[in-house]
Parts: sequence; structure tokens; C-alpha cells
Amino acid sequence: MPTLTAQSVRGFLFLFCLLTLLPAASPAAPASDSPRMTPVVRAVKSVAPAVVNITSTHIIEGQRVSPLERFFGPGFSPGFPPGARPGRQKRVSLGSGVIVDGQKGLVLTNAHVIAGSDEVMVHLLDGREFSATVKGAEPDFDIAVLEIKGARDLPTVRLGDSADIMPGETVIAIGNPFGFNHTVTTGVVSALGRTIRNDSGVFTDLIQTDAAINPGNSGGPLLDIEGVLIGINTAVDARAEGIGFAIPINKARRVMADLMGQGRVAPLWLGLMADDVDSRMAMALGLREARGVLVGAVFEGTPAARAGIAPGDIIESINATPVRDRRDYINVLRNQTGGESLRLSLRRGEKTLALDVTPTPFDDATAQTFMERRWGISVQESAQGPVIRSVRRDGPAAFLRKGDVIAGVGGVRIKNMAELLQAFRKERLAGQVLLQVVRDGRGYYARLVL
Repeated sequence: MPTLTAQSVRGFLFLFCLLTLLPAASPAAPASDSPRMTPVVRAVKSVAPAVVNITSTHIIEGQRVSPLERFFGPGFSPGFPPGARPGRQKRVSLGSGVIVDGQKGLVLTNAHVIAGSDEVMVHLLDGREFSATVKGAEPDFDIAVLEIKGARDLPTVRLGDSADIMPGETVIAIGNPFGFNHTVTTGVVSALGRTIRNDSGVFTDLIQTDAAINPGNSGGPLLDIEGVLIGINTAVDARAEGIGFAIPINKARRVMADLMGQGRVAPLWLGLMADDVDSRMAMALGLREARGVLVGAVFEGTPAARAGIAPGDIIESINATPVRDRRDYINVLRNQTGGESLRLSLRRGEKTLALDVTPTPFDDATAQTFMERRWGISVQESAQGPVIRSVRRDGPAAFLRKGDVIAGVGGVRIKNMAELLQAFRKERLAGQVLLQVVRDGRGYYARLVL
């Protein structure tokens, strides 16, 4: 058995250290024609750099007061930075987004991802982080547009056409579920034209997919097998596995154009008045259930009049989305974009009709004129908020006075005319509306019965 000399030991140690310090060889990437390079892999490699993780921070001012403040007075909080309060907290939410314009640094995401945020940060696949500003957000469509500060020539996803999506085709979702960056899931298009309802309203024309979409995926891209953006992931159904939804890219693109062009999506209307179909009315009309809205009046020169809708018609669905009552009717219209024809299913006597109607923008001037007719009040802007200019004596608001300030509608705070008109659009068909009114510096509630 050979003996080890001091020289051989030193040589062995030198060789061992040399091998340890040498960089490890990088694994060879699969060849482009390798069967491992599937269409999904190619799509992910192409699009992943354009997918961003979004961190939204909201500062919550707590109401707690430290014992030292109770003794020494407000503001005495040793150990906290100047201006800080013991009850101040940060709420951080995670989401996803996708860069749709790399030159301008524009990102599409969900409105609920950045709702109430004081600071928004985006994180790229290559490790870079940037602050972002909210260029516009529309909760009715759950779409928001961010602009990345100080970054240009960013990777960009290709925008597709969601009009030719086929049920059964393969789709890919990339996002930030539970904080796991750039997670990839695959599935198929389960169905098209889905409608979901929640406390915020009605979301129509959604893509349903069984690709896994979890909290944190919101705002991320839904891609086809070629790596083209066909939807923005927006929601999951907590009642079952394998049911997720995405906003079609054609609708998201139109909402984005309105947000960038005019700061909001123009509300729409058909130009009619309607009432709920109650049980007695359903029985009188021979309906099996009390559902839909009964057209009470159609205004001249409006889309409803041009389409041939008449008083007495019952609107049962819009674009195959069932209309249950007046509020449902308003919410379905709020989730439509301008310039597109809607298919209405109507019941007229014993017949069921299908009519196509293209809604028109419900602009502020039209809303103000209609509010004077419906609520019987004329309102103008003031430093205190919307102030009543005149009241129709035979109208539902005859108890109000000139100079009263409208501070709230239906529990929603109102600060200016734009917010009042937006609230009126939402409540225009309601049978009762609760107003918060300020008169001579004192607030009270008043109910309009219409």
C-alpha cells in the first residue's frame, strides 16, 4: 500500500481546492427542435418577461391613542417617527399585470388589485423594480392601467383578438398566486360569454377557463398557445375547483382606450324607463316567474325608440345575460362598452322577440336633464358640493329647498356634480332613493319615493 508524502498531500489539496473554485457548468438548454420545447414552453419564454408582479400598499390610519398621549396630550408618542401614530398600519396586497406598451411603460391589470393604494410597485422577471402611477381605473369592468415610472423599451406582450376564441383551445395563465412569482398554469377555454355577479355589480362576456387561477393571479395574462394575450384574469369561483374567469382582451382594450383618452369609460343608456316585474304583475301577464323589467316609457330619439322597443315590453335578457330586476338591468348596461350592438330578448304579449340595439353615451348633460325630470330637482356646482337651484313643487323632492346641499346618495358620499350624476345614473330607475342633505350646516336624511 503506497504511503502518502507531505508533497502528495499538498498536491491533492491544491487540486481539490482548484476543482471546488471552478464555476459549475451551466446545464445545456434544450435544442430548439427538442420535444421538450413544446408550444407552451415557447409561449412562456416569449411572454414571461412582460408579466409583472404588483405590490399595492395602502396606509391605514388607526384610531388607537397611546396612554402617553392621553396623559401628555395629542402628538406625544416617543419612539415613533414625527407624524407617525401608534395605530398606523400598512396593508399590502399582491397581484399581477402585463406590459401592453413597452415604449410608454403601460401595464394592464385589475382595478381591485390597486384599489385604495397609496403606493404601487411593479416587479419584473429580471429582478428590476419600479414605482408605478395609476393612469386610470374602472371598477365596473375591473380594469386598471398603470404607467411604470422611469422605464422605457420594456418587453411587451402581443395583443390578440378575443372574438375568435374557441371553447376547448389551450390557454396559459401567468401570475403571482400567493406571492409565488411568475407561476405558470395551463388549461382550456371552458366556455365563453359567462356572467358573474357580486356585491360590486355584474360582469358580463367573461372567458371561463379551468387553468388554475388563485389569489395573486388577478390582473395577469391569459394567453393562447401562440403566446398572444386574449384575456386579463380577474376572478375565481370559490365554490368549485377549475373555474376561473378572464376579461376578453377586446373589451379590456376598449376600456383602456377610454381611460387613457378621457379618464373614464362613458356610461351608456338605451333611453327608457322600466319597473320590476313583481309577483302580481307576473300572474296578470301569465309569466311563470317574476323576473325581468317592464318598459314603462321610451324617450323619443333614443336607441330604444329606434330599435322599436315599446311600453309594455318586458326585457328578459341582454346579450344572453338574464335581467332579473331594475338594478340588474342597470348593472348589466354598466358593464358594456360603447359602439357595440346589444341583443335584447323581449316578451311582448305572447311573443318573444329579439331586437338589436346600440346604446348611446349617457353624458352629463343628458343625465342632468333626466334627473330634473325624474327627481324634480335642478342642481348646480358649489364650493360646498352640489347645491339645489330649484325644486319642482309637484315632484318627489318637493320637501327640499333651494340652497340645500346633496352630500350623499344611497349611502355613497357625494362631493361634486360629477359624482352626483354618476350616482343618479346608478339609481335612475330605483323606486326609492335615500339622500343625505345638508341645510344651514346641519345634515339629515331624506327619502325620495318615485
